Amino acid sequence: MYYNGVYHLFYQYNPYSAKWGNISWAHSISYNLIDWIHLDHAINPSDPFDINGCWSGSATLLPGHDQIKKPVILYTGANSLNQQVQNLATPKNLSDPFLTEWVKSSNNPLMTPTNGLDPKNYRDPTTAWRASDDTWRVLIGSRIDGHGAAVLYKSKDFIKWERTKTPLHASNKTGMWECPDFYPVGVDGEKNGLDTSDNGVGVRHVLKASFNDHDYYVIGSYDSKTDGFSVDVDFMDERVRLRYDYGVFYASKTFYDGAKKRRVLWGWVLEADSESDDVGRGWSGLQSIPRSILLDKNRKQLIQWPIKELNKLRGKKVTVGNKEIKSGEIFQVSGITASQADVEVSFRLPNLEGVELINSDSLVDPRLLCSQMNASANGVFGPFGLLVLASEDLTEKTAVFFRIFKSDGKYVVLMCSDQSRSSLKTHVKEAFFGSFLDVDLNQEISLRTLVCSL
Repeated sequence: MYYNGVYHLFYQYNPYSAKWGNISWAHSISYNLIDWIHLDHAINPSDPFDINGCWSGSATLLPGHDQIKKPVILYTGANSLNQQVQNLATPKNLSDPFLTEWVKSSNNPLMTPTNGLDPKNYRDPTTAWRASDDTWRVLIGSRIDGHGAAVLYKSKDFIKWERTKTPLHASNKTGMWECPDFYPVGVDGEKNGLDTSDNGVGVRHVLKASFNDHDYYVIGSYDSKTDGFSVDVDFMDERVRLRYDYGVFYASKTFYDGAKKRRVLWGWVLEADSESDDVGRGWSGLQSIPRSILLDKNRKQLIQWPIKELNKLRGKKVTVGNKEIKSGEIFQVSGITASQADVEVSFRLPNLEGVELINSDSLVDPRLLCSQMNASANGVFGPFGLLVLASEDLTEKTAVFFRIFKSDGKYVVLMCSDQSRSSLKTHVKEAFFGSFLDVDLNQEISLRTLVCSL
């Protein structure tokens, strides 16, 4: 959340251990999204409506007196019966520039799992938006009759909420929807983000849901008068599901940065080693690099890029140009700190005659294809990319690379991350990640890789 010149990051946190449990809302602030100050916890389990945990939620800026907005938080509480309910918290003192203390509403819980909703699958309220009827709307992630759903509630005063007859959207083959997100994006190359309540001509909407260990999204048209949401491609079609990220990235949330007129995306990066490793280092899980997010010109997908403030962390610049790399060749870039680097590489490909052919049946699962044709398997056009955090003898390395194939007369670009040799530890998860890319092979293929080893 951005409020009065300060960025606020709220996140789930166990104040007593690096293990799961005692879930509270931690609170950190920043002036630039890069340098952060940790404050006291914003919300702790203390009341019957959240005694078993203060789970995910979102912040919303409400209109106040003299055009001064008032931030509020909607969050999920696990009550004394371990049922999930939705609660409200507000700042104790709006004149405090850091919003250090938060007070829970005496009206809590505001929303409860009634009329057939599963009390164990009813959580993670979104940032609310207000339509032209001056009515607030918010989504709750749920599962109804085995289908993932974004349950819609409406309110005039942000206290009394009524559930609509039907969800904003629901889909089978998805399971429980966690941490839903719903926001507008501009069309026709609009380079600015939009406030969550913006709507009208030239605006489309994104609905994101977290399920099956990934963050999927759909793009569609939202009618605020009927609360109808018509999507281009649904979650049900597993072959063409859109994802924010094809690596370790989950339970993400966007917010509108009014100062720079952009929408910023955060995500949760889980650990790949053991719980004992978490305890040893004293923390578990990371926040992803914040990204600016926009609708692509083709209106079919979103595009993302690390926020510009990240350039502040850059140090010595090393440039290598006009380098020809032959198949199977490895070229070492010297003069940089390999554990912390921001690497931009552009590849221009030669004539693609003789490119490998691949059966269309192999194009169903890019992750599987990356594992079958890993970084050690040389092809005609690929792998080409980067070996990151590599040891001198290359027994330890993380490969980020491309491959090019041809299927049914069309070129196919596969991007992979091979983490099968990222560590010599035996208990670390070995993983492959992959995605097919829609790129113009007549142009340069650019790869930006951010490296940070803690």
